[in-house]
Amino acid sequence: MLVVFESVGRAVLKLLEYVGSLLMLLWETSGWVARGSVRLGLTIQQMAYLGVDSLLIVILTTTTAGMVMSLQLAHIAVQYGVTNVVGGGVAIAMARELGPMLTAVVVAGRAGSAIAAELGTMKVTEQISALQTMAVSPVRYLVVPRFLALVAMMPILVLFADVAGTLGGALVAFQSASIPYAAFYDSIQRLLEISDVLNGMLKAVVFGVEVAMVACLQGLTTGRGAAGVGVATTSSVVFATIIIFLTNYLMSLWLFPVT
Repeated sequence: MLVVFESVGRAVLKLLEYVGSLLMLLWETSGWVARGSVRLGLTIQQMAYLGVDSLLIVILTTTTAGMVMSLQLAHIAVQYGVTNVVGGGVAIAMARELGPMLTAVVVAGRAGSAIAAELGTMKVTEQISALQTMAVSPVRYLVVPRFLALVAMMPILVLFADVAGTLGGALVAFQSASIPYAAFYDSIQRLLEISDVLNGMLKAVVFGVEVAMVACLQGLTTGRGAAGVGVATTSSVVFATIIIFLTNYLMSLWLFPVT
């Protein structure tokens, strides 16, 4: 029994230590941003690499998600004679939950892993140590541009995801349940509110912060050798995904309370 308590205690301490490291990195990053120490050119380059280059896979993922949701809703709606709510249901689900969450998971898998691998390689090859030797802050030089890029691009990606998922849902609703596009669009106008879209974009900003911090922390604390880079990359995706799901639930409770 004592061994069990010791194992649980060590796990809790490691968790608290990891959360503390994330918060300290976020605090230092925010400090550099507040002081205006931003490399604009590198930030724009990271926005293109982390954001624009992730657009296609985000659209593909969320379009299929919208199609699947519309397929299920349309069949149920036809059975109960409420086809006039399918469009609104798909749009609300995409704006509130599926758009932000799926986009964050995709970005964590693509961009987050790339950040962790890049910074991890720099750590292993002692490039980060060289920056510190030259009195250059690795956080300012490496973390801040990636942090700003993800925070700026995530809401934009979510907007594209919402539109793609809704259009995919409209196509499936028409093909599988003969729901006219006009009725689908009218349902969206009646049921979807601008606050749903804005709150979903707020989620995206938070997810962008989480993905950036987790990926950068894993990269900066990479162990030795190629194996260390692999572990850091995998851990970045796993930890970011878990944090995204937990945060999504808490933010849904706050932003979309059941009345």
